[in-house]
Amino acid sequence: MKNYTELSPEQKWEQATLANNFIFYKVMRHHPDACQHLLEMLLNIKIEKMTIANEEVIDIDHDAKSIRLDVYVKEADRVYDIEIQLADTKELPERARFYSSAIDLDTLTKGKSFKNLPESHVIFICMKNIFNTALPVYTFENICIEDGTKLNDRSYKHFFIAPTCAKMIENKEVRSFFEFLISNKAQTGYTSDLSKYVADAKHNTQWRLQYMTVETLERYAYENGLEQGLAEGAQQKAVEDALMLIKEYKETPQVAAKKMKAPLDKVLEAYNTISAAL
Repeated sequence: MKNYTELSPEQKWEQATLANNFIFYKVMRHHPDACQHLLEMLLNIKIEKMTIANEEVIDIDHDAKSIRLDVYVKEADRVYDIEIQLADTKELPERARFYSSAIDLDTLTKGKSFKNLPESHVIFICMKNIFNTALPVYTFENICIEDGTKLNDRSYKHFFIAPTCAKMIENKEVRSFFEFLISNKAQTGYTSDLSKYVADAKHNTQWRLQYMTVETLERYAYENGLEQGLAEGAQQKAVEDALMLIKEYKETPQVAAKKMKAPLDKVLEAYNTISAAL
């Protein structure tokens, strides 16, 4: 059997489940009720009214790094970012810190008081145990090292370790969600709905083309040595994000390259290569 990295884009698409971040994004983005239910389950909260942002790219500053959030959800006084993470990249804590800061900058409009900052939750659903300890869920907030006093800045970071959650979470419905993520077997009404949404997503020819575009770009980048070193990796991520803007939001290569701070020649080269390959 081939290793996952050796599979063609078509084979990866056929094998993709809700644990694939592209499929996860499409399902949650286009089925807000399912997204709301997931948030309510994971955080044990009640959401009265929410919206899923149409544009998940946050352009912080002209000279700063832009980020593309998987599922970005807003309420009147709370915001959430949900990310599926397949591998332990060794930098998820730092990424959670950066995402939280970027969301704050995005939500605090000019002239508003810091008191207007909404409560924020950055949620990573991890398919690997990135902490190598036994807890199923890790929730972090800022506290005083000396005496444990909470800062009460209403900024939270959550890490759900899927394999451990599937075994140890007491809530059966929450546990069944993580079991579904791992096995792709639906055992409840909610996971049956998710299974149907995944099947519908994989029959969507436009989404399939978008997925093929991203996968082809990554293979193109690998074959051309663009993933060597931190600088090359950062450039490659910018080119990927620019291509997604072109395909998903119909931006011109020039505008997409500028928004993502990617070299225009690399964006055009990758776009032309992918167009010829599809």
